[in-house]
Formats: sequence, C-alpha cells, structure tokens
Amino acid sequence: MNNPGIKLLELYLSLSGGVLLGWLLGRILPKQSPIYLGKFLFWIGVPMGILGFLRRTNLSGAIWIAPLVSWAAILLGAGLAWTWLKINQRWGKLSENTRKKPNQGSFILASMVGNTGYLGYPVTLALLGQQYFGWALFYDLLGSTIGTYGFGVALAARFGMGVTSYKQIAIAVVKNPALWSLSFGLTSRKIPLPDAVELVLQIIAWTVIGLSLILIGMRLSLLSSMRGLSQISVSLCIKMLLVPLVLGIALTMLGITGSPRLVMVLQMSMPPAFATLILAEAYNLDRELAVTGIALGCAGLFFTLPLWLWLFGV
Repeated sequence: MNNPGIKLLELYLSLSGGVLLGWLLGRILPKQSPIYLGKFLFWIGVPMGILGFLRRTNLSGAIWIAPLVSWAAILLGAGLAWTWLKINQRWGKLSENTRKKPNQGSFILASMVGNTGYLGYPVTLALLGQQYFGWALFYDLLGSTIGTYGFGVALAARFGMGVTSYKQIAIAVVKNPALWSLSFGLTSRKIPLPDAVELVLQIIAWTVIGLSLILIGMRLSLLSSMRGLSQISVSLCIKMLLVPLVLGIALTMLGITGSPRLVMVLQMSMPPAFATLILAEAYNLDRELAVTGIALGCAGLFFTLPLWLWLFGV
C-alpha cells in the first residue's frame, strides 16, 4: 500500500465530510429522513453497490477465512465482555445500574457487533481499493450480518424483555437483500457487460458509499444522551482494541499477512454498529448505553486507524 499517510488523510477528509454533511442534514430535514434513507440503502442502494464493486473485486485466495474471523471476533468480544461483568460482579464493583440485565445486554452487544458495512466498506475501499473489497464483503455479510441478527438477537432477547423465535431470526437473515445481491454478483461476475453499464454500476457503487456516510451523520445528529462513559469505555477497548490486536496477531501466526490481514483487522476494529441501538430498542435493553457506544466509537475510530496501519499495514 503506497503512501499510507496520504491515504489515511484522504480517508479522514472523506469520512469527516460525509458524516458532517449528514449531521447538518439531520438537523435540518424531518426526523423521518434517516429512516427513509436507511430503507433505500438497505433494499436498493447497498445491493446495487455490492454488484458494482464485485465486478472489480479479486476473490482469489482463502477469502472464505473472512467470515470465520468475523465469527471469532464476535464470540471473543462477547466472551471478554461477559468475563469482565462476572469478575466485577464477584468483586462487588458493579454499580446498581450495571447489575441490571438490560444494561449488561447493551454492554455485550457493543463489545461484539461492529459497523462493518456502512463504515467498514468505505474504510476498506479508501485504504486498500476495490481489489480486496471481497474480503470486507464476506466478513460483513457472512459474519457480522448473520451474527448480529442471529446470535445478537438471541442475546438481546436473553438480557432484555423481548421475545423472539429462531424462525423469525432465520427469516430476517434470509430476507436480507445484500445477501441475495452477493449471490447474484458472484454468479454473474464473468458475464461481460457493455462499458456504459459497467460505468453506471461503478458510479452507483461509489454514490452508495457517500450516502452511507451521510446516513451515519444523520443518525448521529439524532443521538441525544451520553451516559455510562466509564462502562462503555471498557466495551470499546474490547471491541476496537483488544479483539483486533489478539486476532491480528493470531492471523499473523497462522501465516495470513498483507492486505487480507489488514482488511480483517480493520473490520474487527469498527465501532459498534447502529444495529446495537436497533436491538436495544426492540428488546428493551439499555438504549442510552448503546447511544454512547456508537457516538464514542465513531469518534475513537480516527485515533485507532493509524495504530492498525502501523501494526498490520502492508
């Protein structure tokens, strides 16, 4: 990867610009606007973007490792968070609020589920280009997405007051249009398309990335409270520092180096996903703790990215 400092600066400018624009729009436009934009991206934008980027993505090598690493990161984050809660509970260091199951549920979710789609995609594309986008895609769709709406929903139902069924979880995963887009994109990669169509697909794909950053800013503009800073700091250290470091070293020991390793480390280090807030609201977990984790995590990303580039950069 050439000139990592310049690429990082360009990434910061694009991330800051997109999120800031979204934050301003979120203050001006009706409060329902992020919902409509989110639905558009979920059902149309992201699937079209996946098709566009898959046309120029290198899928050679052991790319199947990416979802396995994603699941390892989810389970390690959840395990470390649960262990921290149990140790502090035994030592009597948990506050009255922290002893409540809804609070513990949000704490564990923030430690394991990352924003590997709306934020992980642009970070990967900016730092490593389209060639390794497939690694980020497999990590997100076959790892984070299934983990969030499978294991994450089960955990939220366990710690919250909501109920769910495994049938509903399976339906939610299967209905995800991004997974269908991935399947169609993989089977149609070798089908030649006119240059004009390829160009349109690329324009759509990059437009979706910009809209994703704007959506993040719009959602951040609607966050209203910041509570539990000390507790969520522990969760973010697990999610954004400890898990990427441990698994990054493990990948190196297994002989997985270079850009594939960096892609997976970057995906592991993403801040808590907005899905943590969605699950908190749906299953009556600690919403304010989820909000604090998202806001602080997005800010902390600017400080952690240089660390991963220094430790695991090509």
